[in-house]
Amino acid sequence: MAKVKMKTNKTAAKRFKVTAKGKIKYWKGGVSHYNTKKTSKRKRQGRKAKYVPENLKHKVAALIPNDV
Repeated sequence: MAKVKMKTNKTAAKRFKVTAKGKIKYWKGGVSHYNTKKTSKRKRQGRKAKYVPENLKHKVAALIPNDV
């Protein structure tokens, strides 16, 4: 019998990318609107990509099984 494959969560696949070293990279949301009340530091840090912390990595990896 064939093993049942796990489907990729398409929403997660669009938001997370796996780097060559296996880290899971994501971009912070909510940076493209209502910028007048945000500080320069907050807007600048929103442009940079972040990495999923180790304690949550297994949960995100379960959503994108074919990429990890």
